[in-house]
Parts: sequence; structure tokens; C-alpha cells
Amino acid sequence: MKYLIINGSPRRKNTYDVIKQAVSNLEGDFEEIHLIEKQIPMCVGCTNCIMIGEDSCPHRDKVQPIVEKIKECDAVIVGSPVYAMNVSSLLKNFIDHTAYLYHRPQFFTKKALVVVTTAGAGHKKVANYIDETLRHWGVNKVYKIAMTCGGKETLETSQIDKTAKNFRKDVESDKLHNPKFADIIFFNVWKAMAVLDNSIEADRKFWKNTGLINQDFSPEVKLNLIKKLFSKLMFNIFKLVF
Repeated sequence: MKYLIINGSPRRKNTYDVIKQAVSNLEGDFEEIHLIEKQIPMCVGCTNCIMIGEDSCPHRDKVQPIVEKIKECDAVIVGSPVYAMNVSSLLKNFIDHTAYLYHRPQFFTKKALVVVTTAGAGHKKVANYIDETLRHWGVNKVYKIAMTCGGKETLETSQIDKTAKNFRKDVESDKLHNPKFADIIFFNVWKAMAVLDNSIEADRKFWKNTGLINQDFSPEVKLNLIKKLFSKLMFNIFKLVF
């Protein structure tokens, strides 16, 4: 298995220590990306990535190599400390640069492990935010380790190990899970918008060229009958609404 680690902490301390403990339960090839070292300029909100295409981003040379590595891996591990009740600015800036993935999801066969640490509070909220972001990208299943490390000299490893082993088992199984109803809703939001006469050209091309425009969800992910019907219903509703 090939794992990509995206470390959103500017330090290699609590969050990175938990990541390392989690990784000790995994087997495969590991590549680490420390966002502090990538020096990605701040997203300027130009919306080029959404309206024209990701290659039009003024910082594409910094951002797209990371996205390509996500495409190449079997699973991704994303870590962030809690800063002011949110993710670190490093991780938030990277997520801002991938806003187009909300419109054009593509990581439907990927699994992810989210690692969040805090000195006090906010870890569950931040882990849920990263989880939601990854699912908007299309990620099939997200595992979460969210813990308080403030004032502790040693890690409490039992929960880390348990979650990491479940994550490993799932990645190695190659099983793809049925998406949540919320994920199906957002899939059909962007799919329906892509068929509008005034749709964003980059969206229209993506949904047509990938063939997703004719699918109830990514074809690699097998929906049960209820979710197939739900997807069709959502698409027809959104076509009428938009």
C-alpha cells in the first residue's frame, strides 16, 4: 500500500508524534509532505481554479504536485493541530487552493486518516471539518484520531493504535463503502449544475469527460438500490431547482 502523509503543522511535535504512532501500525510505502516546507503562497480567491480550471491557478506549480501525489496513493493521512478552534493556516491555505474539488470530486477510491491534536479543545470540530472536506473531494472513507495532548509527556496510544489498525485493514481490503446520503446530495448538486446552459465550462468538461454526468455516483462505488433511487431523485430535483 502507498500512503501519503500531509502534515499541516508547522512543527514536528504533538500532531506529528500521533501521526508517527499511527503509521507504526501500517505497512507499505510512505511519503511525507510537510506543508511548511512547500511555501505555498496564500490563496488570493481569484476563483480561476473553479471557473477556468485548476491549471489556471497562479500557484499551480506548488499545489498540483501535491494533488497528483494524492491521485497516486492508496490512502492519505492528513494532520493538523487546532489553532484558534480551526485547522492550521498551512492546511487551510492548501484546502482553499483545492476549492475546485468541491465542484469536481475525483478521489472516490481513496481512504483517509485524519489526525488532529489540541492543547485544550476543538479537536473533534476540526477533525469533522477535515472529514467533510475530504468527503467533498470524493474520498470514500475517513477515519479520525482527535485527541488532547496538552501537558502530557507521553501519548496514550491505545486509541491511536485501534483506529490506525482499522484504517489499515480497510485500505488493504480494497473494499469501497456506500457513500453517505449527504455525499450523494452534493454529488448531484454539482452534477446538476454541470448540465445547465450557463454552467461553468470547467465543470461541464469534467463531468462530461469523466462520464460522471451519466452516473448515479462514481462507477467504482456500488450503490445499493435505495441510494441509487435517492441519487436519481436528487438529480431530477436539482435540475428543476437550478
